[in-house]
Amino acid sequence: MSNNKLAIFLIIISVFFGTAMLSFLRIAQEDVNVYVAGFFRFFLGLIIIMPYIIKTNFVVLKTNHLKKHLLRAVLGLPAMLLYFSSLVLLPIEKVTAISFVVPLMVTILAVFFLGEKIYIYRTLALVLGFGGMLVIIRPGYVDISIGVYMILFSALLWSINIIITKKISKDDSAITILAHQSIFMSLLSFIIVLFFWEMPSLKTFIYLILAAICGTVLHLTLNHAFKLVDVSMTQPYSFLNLVFASIIGYFVFGEIPDLYTWIGALIIFTGVLIISYREIKLDKEIIRKRVDIKS
Repeated sequence: MSNNKLAIFLIIISVFFGTAMLSFLRIAQEDVNVYVAGFFRFFLGLIIIMPYIIKTNFVVLKTNHLKKHLLRAVLGLPAMLLYFSSLVLLPIEKVTAISFVVPLMVTILAVFFLGEKIYIYRTLALVLGFGGMLVIIRPGYVDISIGVYMILFSALLWSINIIITKKISKDDSAITILAHQSIFMSLLSFIIVLFFWEMPSLKTFIYLILAAICGTVLHLTLNHAFKLVDVSMTQPYSFLNLVFASIIGYFVFGEIPDLYTWIGALIIFTGVLIISYREIKLDKEIIRKRVDIKS
């Protein structure tokens, strides 16, 4: 499988498990506060990958980017708390739709800090995705609540985090990045949760375990995708979050997406189809040129 195809597959997997993680966390926050939910999300994730860390005799933790890993956690903690908090203020598909500013932010940042080129198809996919998001939230027609501002600030922090992750991924493996994230996020969130501790029930704890599993798969696949292709290429697929969020919101939380949500989702999905077709075709053209050169 080519890098482009594998990256597309990994991104779609990460999007699905990311949406599932948010769903489990939203249910868990009916019983515990966001600080407890955030702490267990990463602490349990650390426990999940700990056997592998021990198996490698902690070699997997070896890195030349320790400061960058710490910076990711420092930015990631408030981004996580703000985003998780918004889950109890807004329907899950609205939270997902508003967070679609992330791909746009990341693509712009990638040009300035990673020197990536923005091809016309990637730009078109991003414009369609962002346009679909605007159709869904209808700024100016629908009141913007505190939850929206929380998501937007979280999105900015997460976008910077993605750029740092891309830089680190050139040298560190996906599991190394995940391991350091889990360690630092667990430590930082533990300091905060000491002041807001609530004991989760057994049922809630199970949901937190499921959230940790989904979060682990999310970051492993996402980190590896960043290693394979330009970060700007991966971003349009983030808009698939809305499709998964709408389905889960309907069947799990009884939230029925309105007509604007479906119209916006159709626009977003069109953008994803365009970028998928172009990237796969581009990959085939590159392979064909290599064959011609060898022959």
